[in-house]
Amino acid sequence: MPIYPMPLCRVEIAAQSVVSGRLNVLLIQRLEAPYKGSWALPGGVLRVDVDADLDAAANRVATERLGIAPPNLSQMVTVGAKGRDPRGEQGWGLSVVYRTLIPEDALSFTPGKRVSEVRWVAVDELPAKIAFDHAELITRAVNQARSDVAGLTFPPGFMPERFTLGELQVLSEQVLGHKIDKASFRRKLRDRDLVEAIEGEQLRGSAHRPSAIFRLKQAKSSL
Repeated sequence: MPIYPMPLCRVEIAAQSVVSGRLNVLLIQRLEAPYKGSWALPGGVLRVDVDADLDAAANRVATERLGIAPPNLSQMVTVGAKGRDPRGEQGWGLSVVYRTLIPEDALSFTPGKRVSEVRWVAVDELPAKIAFDHAELITRAVNQARSDVAGLTFPPGFMPERFTLGELQVLSEQVLGHKIDKASFRRKLRDRDLVEAIEGEQLRGSAHRPSAIFRLKQAKSSL
């Protein structure tokens, strides 16, 4: 049976979160070549001895690199080409890229092997040196996250379990990077039946203008 040269196969994780009121992406700084000192998405090699399938590989890599397997981890794109990664045969590098949108405090990450630093970075202030084609992958992940939220698709585990409609709007604006119309936002929530008031929940706000507490109807708001 013929043996063919194989590409380097990896899983990359585009983890995003709202940090200090802005959409951020999690990046690692590389300690070794190629692209020593540059920033990249966290990831790991696909292991045929451990991973039953791509989703299993993504959950393993996410757990190893991020400290958790995010509840809304979803496959975003597969990229590959000759010359993409010098560690592969003839420079062939193949990456299956997953994305996730999670609360900032959900992760418990520390620098791992061949990594000097792990950092949340605002998506509109990315460093100049980004390894491989990861700048393009970050742009794609940001666009898809913003498209989801603009369409009122909130990933499981991203929103707090209880919130006011004002808090939901603010968090949506922070992901989108711009203000949205309050009346239109609430009308779309109502028309699509995406949230429900929690009966008996204590109202927030002043005595004169209390705000009801809501939760997502998850069956209609998942990725």
